[in-house]
Amino acid sequence: MTDARHHRQRILAEVGEAGQRRLERASVAIVGVGGLGSPVALYLAAAGVGHLGLVDDQRVELSNLNRQILFEECDVGRPKVEAAASRLRLLDPALRLDERQENVRASNVAGLLAAYDLVVDATDAFETRFLLNDAAVLLHKPLVHGAVLRWGGQVTTVLPGGPCLRCLFREPPDPDEVPTCEEAGIIGAATGVIGSVQAEEALKVLLGVGEPLSGRIFQHDGLWGETRITSFPSDPQCPVCSSHSRITDLSRYADQVSPRGHVLT
Repeated sequence: MTDARHHRQRILAEVGEAGQRRLERASVAIVGVGGLGSPVALYLAAAGVGHLGLVDDQRVELSNLNRQILFEECDVGRPKVEAAASRLRLLDPALRLDERQENVRASNVAGLLAAYDLVVDATDAFETRFLLNDAAVLLHKPLVHGAVLRWGGQVTTVLPGGPCLRCLFREPPDPDEVPTCEEAGIIGAATGVIGSVQAEEALKVLLGVGEPLSGRIFQHDGLWGETRITSFPSDPQCPVCSSHSRITDLSRYADQVSPRGHVLT
């Protein structure tokens, strides 16, 4: 059954038997089990990634169901990590899952990420995105960042030694300057596009193949059917990843739950 499950993937030159075994030994932390985390978790589990950490402190709501494809109406009210784990075990009973029903904060982020080979940022609060970026850089772990709003979104991959999110955006914007998807709206299929690209990026990094989006940002506009990739360099004055870094620990973050939450809602 296992051989048949991954046959179409194993015959790829970039995967093969060795690559499939590599995925089986790999571990990924998915922070945010919502619109982006759903396709990421499903595709990584289906690809044979052996160990997934699901990090989310929220419960399933009816308004989630237009885009958070891990869940069904019967899951409303359940913790997202619990409902997601139940669905993923149906896909692959051998999958190892960690259910972490908690919000990411400065005091717990290193502990949450330490056991994993790669981190996927599927969150929607800017404070949390930058916290994950800074933690990944300090822990020397690859991070796949994704964001989505209305009809489009973006993806970039942060590799150890490469440009990070702060090379692109030095500081998070004021929360009042950028609407949430609750305020601006979101089309469910856009989360599928961006989440799928995040899953592809994670698989490339885990397999060591292709050209990850390091120092490049993938931007998708579904309303106009446009996609573009823009390069950006390392910032020699970046406060976290440069030789002039000022952020050497996470004490700059107030250890409190973001008032806007961290999950794509």
